[in-house]
Amino acid sequence: MNFETPLNLAEAAESVKKLRHEINYHSHRYYALDNPEITDATFDAMLQQLIKLETAFPELISPDSPTQRVGSAPNAAFDRVAHPTPMRSLGNAFSAEDLQAFDNRVKAALGKDAVDYVVELKIDGLAINLIYQEGRLLRGATRGDGTEGEDVTSNIRTIRSVPLVLAGGIKDIPALLEVRGEVYMPRREFERLNSEREKAGEQLMANPRNAAAGSLRQLDPRITAQRSLDVFIYGIGVRENIEFNTHAEMLEYLKRLGLKINSRYKVFSDISEVINYCSSWTEKRNELPYDIDGMVIKVNSLEDQEVLGATAKDPRWAIAYKFPAEQATTVVEDIFVGVGRTGTLTPTAILKPVRLAGSVISRATLHNEDYVKEKDIRVGDTVIIHKAGDVIPEVVSVVKSSRTGSEQPFVMPDKCPECRSKAVRREGEAAYKCVNKNCPALKREGFIHFVARDAMNIDGLGPAVLASLLEADLVSDVADLYKLNEQDLLKLERMGPKSAQNLLAAIEISKQAGLARVLFGLGIRYVGVKAAGTIARHFGNIDEVTKAGFDQLVQLEDIGEKIAESLVAYFALPENLALVEKLRKAGLKLTEDKLQTTGEQPFAGKTFVLTGTLAQLTRADATKLIESLGGKVAGSVSKKTSYVVAGEEAGSKLEKAQQLGVAVLSEDEFIHLAKGC
Repeated sequence: MNFETPLNLAEAAESVKKLRHEINYHSHRYYALDNPEITDATFDAMLQQLIKLETAFPELISPDSPTQRVGSAPNAAFDRVAHPTPMRSLGNAFSAEDLQAFDNRVKAALGKDAVDYVVELKIDGLAINLIYQEGRLLRGATRGDGTEGEDVTSNIRTIRSVPLVLAGGIKDIPALLEVRGEVYMPRREFERLNSEREKAGEQLMANPRNAAAGSLRQLDPRITAQRSLDVFIYGIGVRENIEFNTHAEMLEYLKRLGLKINSRYKVFSDISEVINYCSSWTEKRNELPYDIDGMVIKVNSLEDQEVLGATAKDPRWAIAYKFPAEQATTVVEDIFVGVGRTGTLTPTAILKPVRLAGSVISRATLHNEDYVKEKDIRVGDTVIIHKAGDVIPEVVSVVKSSRTGSEQPFVMPDKCPECRSKAVRREGEAAYKCVNKNCPALKREGFIHFVARDAMNIDGLGPAVLASLLEADLVSDVADLYKLNEQDLLKLERMGPKSAQNLLAAIEISKQAGLARVLFGLGIRYVGVKAAGTIARHFGNIDEVTKAGFDQLVQLEDIGEKIAESLVAYFALPENLALVEKLRKAGLKLTEDKLQTTGEQPFAGKTFVLTGTLAQLTRADATKLIESLGGKVAGSVSKKTSYVVAGEEAGSKLEKAQQLGVAVLSEDEFIHLAKGC
């Protein structure tokens, strides 16, 4: 197609419209279908012509233009954004028996003798959430903690297989569409990138998954654009005025919209066929141009999915089958003993680097002294290591036939390797512990835990930077992080003005993380992410948490005696209460939206479906309100739906509710019902 530069705005607008349509069409054929119709040179010429037109008539530039895929200025930091619907993780299956047990659970819960399953390849990449409004890409975010992620829209736009404008017909495209997918780096691109890094003397990336995650989280979109990332879309969250009966129908609908799906999915009516298909990919996976680490099995019927529901962590209607652990043989070059944030001394094998399960492995956990003795692991031994899924590599066995007599037995130190205080192994416990509460290792590991992604999520505060801050006496506890200024940071080695500004911005953003993340970040023994969230949402603010007694805590769901005892003991210490006060004065948000807990939750056991445009509440606010009163929100209408809340321009969901006799509420009626509770 050859366009002469028009002489007026109207002619330019028409030419731009035609060019964008052609470029989007050919981009989809090239990047999503792998079936181009034109040469690269022709495509490039069309794109250059569009650039010329938009340069001459800048008023015609729009965010969804193909010329806007590569961002301009770097972002200072990523904003956190809430997902309209939660992005849940999946439970794992590691064997045919696990899949059979999953099938048994599904059939028992549904009261059926036969269930259809969709089986998809499990792409080893980074989960993303895309929002399309009126068919145009509005936002892209990482999965994050499942409730909220990082806004990486500028970087998502650089991925050619992500359409900026959906390709379906006008009636096909809902006003609001939320889709989920996996961003990955093809193996060929990973090898090219590592080759360039090796020539430049830079550290090599461990595997394509890490490379994809690092590329998508670049602060400068221009760097992301240089990495040939790709994507597969596999599901839908919120959707307006469109219905499906099965997950397979949903996938084909996504394909019609121009979104790239993985065509290797299959539907089976028997779990034995599912097992055989999963097994067939155990070996074939290496033939793919991208990494997969398992298979995903989903109940095909969307109505059955709704009936099955979900636990707090994962859906009951889906499971991830992880491929069997890969093994490799290498040599133990040394055994290092590290100290964790609770004072536990853990031996770690330093290995001759070996590639395993897509990563270069140079360390493996040895757990504790008993583990080392039981397997008779010595420095210099040839060993077999394995890695299953995301589990830390470990030594399976020693190849004793390879011993030469020069191997050195391991002796667990009786002193802390960091502070030289006595290391104690209490009766009935496997681990040695440092008993010095002022041990520098405990302090350092406590800082590392506090800034981690599941806690305060302070990007740029890695172990090396934290170690430098501690060595320079710039921080003595985690609250001191919020007193740092640019002059402090510039004293650190390899810390420039731009890095310092980015780090200070990340620290400032973390102040709004909320009580649940702060509780987890404090590193209270036994208080994990889930327990911290439960406690924070029940009590609502830090003062109520610090005053909570053992009897109050054990009444909460998922809070056992160990957690309750640990929490009460932690806040009984004056120094810990003083730390809380320092965090309060630093401006941290020490509250969390409180759940409705007085009396019986009025919406307990009730399922709501939201449809149309709500005028007074956002969809996220309405969902939060329903869940706070004990109800749940579903994506489609069925006989089990309690209420449909219908806003303006409600479509097929409203019609289906009327056909099934499901109660329909206006937004005002819904708000009145909720307030009346």
